[in-house]
Amino acid sequence: MKLLSKEELRKAEEALTHYFPQSLQVYGYICIINRIEADPSDVLVDQWPDFSVLFIRPKRQQKSDHFKAISIFTMDETTLRNILIRTDVLDWKQYLSLSVDLCHEEMLKFVAVSRGVPVNKDHVCHLMQLQNPSNLTSERLPIRVSSLNESHIALVNSTWKFGIGEFSEASIRNMIMNFPSCCVLDSEGRPVSWILTYASCAMGILYTMPEHRRKGYAKALVTILAKKLHSEGFPVYCFIEEENQPSYRLFTSLGFTADPSYRAAWIKFNRACLIKAP
Repeated sequence: MKLLSKEELRKAEEALTHYFPQSLQVYGYICIINRIEADPSDVLVDQWPDFSVLFIRPKRQQKSDHFKAISIFTMDETTLRNILIRTDVLDWKQYLSLSVDLCHEEMLKFVAVSRGVPVNKDHVCHLMQLQNPSNLTSERLPIRVSSLNESHIALVNSTWKFGIGEFSEASIRNMIMNFPSCCVLDSEGRPVSWILTYASCAMGILYTMPEHRRKGYAKALVTILAKKLHSEGFPVYCFIEEENQPSYRLFTSLGFTADPSYRAAWIKFNRACLIKAP
């Protein structure tokens, strides 16, 4: 596969806008890569400029990098299948998490059999996008809002549903130190509600301490971060697990919409290898 240069990445960013929602996640990654050099990743295509497969493959420079997912966009499942079976673009001896369109699940199971590796589907999400963030209205709540900082990393990691100790802590650190975030602080300056931005530019890790729920904090933070991302030229979107109806209703109430024909899935291979990562 071909590794895209900086100039080619700018062209890829434009090309991917024509294939939303399927391409939105890889588009978000490239938007970040083109503006913030904070999460080293290789962007690979099957051919250039008329690509039909695009990978966002995080560089594995330290143990915690094995936790990061590889995002894949394709317009041709057969080409993707052949790449996964016939090339060494991925290391099938290591833990792999692939973020893909759910429609490719059966093909990936076939690849797993061909490669002789265990596979499981971790979770399935709606991709919810806000087309016009300028329509958001800010509610006047008596709250103190700030950005998260380095001292908050352990707290955020400890409450994250998908946290895996030191593996996920490095990802949380990267998000807090390099990408937009916001939080509500209590009277002693401690975060009680927060939201972050992933390296894919998706909003996420929205959390409110149990004793501070039902106060409108989540809605306020989503609104603030959505406006910030939009003002900086980033897409405004998020992933909501299918079973998470409260979050689905929250984002819907703010104008986010989901394509009913599309679901994003995280397919994991060699899960046992994660704890053995060098």
